[in-house]
Amino acid sequence: MPLTVLPSTTQVLPSVCALDCPDACSLRITVENGKVTKLAGDPDHPITQGFACVKMARYPERQEQADRLLYPMKRVGEKGEGRFERISWEQAIEEIARRTGQILASAGGDSILPYHYAGTMGVIEGQMPLAFFRRIGAVELDQTICAATGGTAWEMNYGPNKLSTDPEDLIHARYVVLWGINALRSNSHLAPVLKIARQNGARILHIDPYRNETSRFADEHWQIRVGTDTALALAIANEIFRNGWEDVDYLNRFAHGIEEFRRACEPWTLERASEYCDIPLENLTRMVRAFATSAAPFIKVGYGMTRNESGGNAIRAVTLLPALVGAWKKLGGGAALSTSGAFGLHTAAVNGNGDYPPSSRHVNMNLLASELTAEPTRVHGLFVFNSNPAAVAPDSSRVRRGLAREDLFTVVLEHFQTDTADFADYLLPATTFLEHHDVYTSYGHYYLQYSEPVVAPRGEARPNSWIFRKIAGAMDIEVRPFEMDRDQILKALLASSNPWLAGIDAERLKSEKSIKLQFPSEFRPYADGSHFPDRKIRFSPPPAQLEFEEQLSDSFPLRLISPPGSHILNTSMGNVASILKLAGGEPQMVIHPADALARGIVDGERATVSSPTGSIVRRVRVSDEAKEGVVVALGQWWPKLAPDRKSLNDITSERLTDLGGGSTFGNVAVQVTRMEPSRLQLEK
Repeated sequence: MPLTVLPSTTQVLPSVCALDCPDACSLRITVENGKVTKLAGDPDHPITQGFACVKMARYPERQEQADRLLYPMKRVGEKGEGRFERISWEQAIEEIARRTGQILASAGGDSILPYHYAGTMGVIEGQMPLAFFRRIGAVELDQTICAATGGTAWEMNYGPNKLSTDPEDLIHARYVVLWGINALRSNSHLAPVLKIARQNGARILHIDPYRNETSRFADEHWQIRVGTDTALALAIANEIFRNGWEDVDYLNRFAHGIEEFRRACEPWTLERASEYCDIPLENLTRMVRAFATSAAPFIKVGYGMTRNESGGNAIRAVTLLPALVGAWKKLGGGAALSTSGAFGLHTAAVNGNGDYPPSSRHVNMNLLASELTAEPTRVHGLFVFNSNPAAVAPDSSRVRRGLAREDLFTVVLEHFQTDTADFADYLLPATTFLEHHDVYTSYGHYYLQYSEPVVAPRGEARPNSWIFRKIAGAMDIEVRPFEMDRDQILKALLASSNPWLAGIDAERLKSEKSIKLQFPSEFRPYADGSHFPDRKIRFSPPPAQLEFEEQLSDSFPLRLISPPGSHILNTSMGNVASILKLAGGEPQMVIHPADALARGIVDGERATVSSPTGSIVRRVRVSDEAKEGVVVALGQWWPKLAPDRKSLNDITSERLTDLGGGSTFGNVAVQVTRMEPSRLQLEK
């Protein structure tokens, strides 16, 4: 009997990137015969401008990988072995609900910990599960691992709601400082705007201890000493005061504590900062004049500069500089950390905040290792979604030790069998962003976006919200947000008093997919002062340069930083073959030639990196891209794919930042040693 050849179908459908990146790209997805074959940037979107980053261009490979989790799984081996058997959704939901109920009855809601972060930036699939946990009185997780320090610092200066210069206005900037950010890789859609600004006469300075793509793009690069950003900013401010370049009128109207700030800056002369920060004095002198007298000075700060013990003070000091010279009044001037405060969606409608009283017990997510290994323990149930703590949490070897507890009931929602998934009692297949609808804000621009599924879920994958709705139903508890359908959810999110959402309703958002917030023309967020009731920008208490508690020593004389890799996005793309090949096939670190020579380390071989917390093995690249005395570990890799099956975070600690309780991944004291020749041979 002859085979019937069915006609092939090809569609190009709109979507929105859900990964943790400020660009929140509008996408065009090619679907052929029900499979994703291509991902491209939306050519009509003012931010995305038709291109996707190197990571997301390979997302179709991830979407269609053979090792995707497709069915609910139940553990059959020891925790950490990663051995599971397939079960039905009905069995999984019933057994998870029963065990959760038993924990609630015996130990109470505050013995259940939801661990989650930015595996998806979608509002619905990121926030809706929280309604379930608030309904049962579970622990509140403080999401501090990335943005908390910077956000706390910004709001200390400028008041509630983090706002930034509109990135579309940066074509008007005339002096641009990219401070502590590899913008070409972690905010890549700034590049076209900055190119136009440069054509219009702007000069671009990059400040970063690691020389990278952005350094080469910039007109000038300063390889600053790690953790001295506050001192540099105070010295710049001091020189501005000394030359009378501050905007006196703006400060008289909108500054609080300016004289106290001036006095705090006085000890930081350019000469002192030059030596302390390791930046040539002539470069400093030239920069201050150019910045202070520019027609539109602008500073883009990255979260990387916050990940040390003085990171909060650093953000405060650096982001006060535009206010000092009145840059917020100028089109294209000002600063940018995050735009997230502009959206003001009514998220309480979906996350249960308001419907249910929050737990009095909070856990800082950076302290997960201590929480899971405490004696006696308070955590008896752990639900992990949108995160991979066995790889990304500080002191991750101790995290894995806690995950291995037989008395810890663990449920993991995932796309793949990550290191965290290996410890699950139940492993549940979650949909990707291409398989469910969601709403997206951004922390890098001002477009509110909506996406619908472009393909059906693979196998029996289900959205996070569906999974927790089913668990709640099996426990016979009502969770009010779960009673809403899709349209009701959209309407509830948009039922906000935020004037910038005026005219944006559910039908329009579904139809247009991407809508810019309704700003007045030439939006300048702090031209009329801060968002405190008195409109005063807080220069007081003045930021201070703090010395690290984790000091360098003879045992640990180098400073390790861990910026995002060019191809790895945290662990989200950590098992995509083409991505791993581009990233060198295994995790790498960059070390300065002088530091390598002193240790007998040769480019391309593996070495041991040790800290007071632990040790790991990494492939070495010898290059002066790393500042002397600094080790640069590029990107987060799955531990199981590293040569020693360890995470970079096996050598980081739970030490917290000065503000916001953030992580200190950027000031780890380490030693690097050459491996024994016999072991080197084995490792090759």
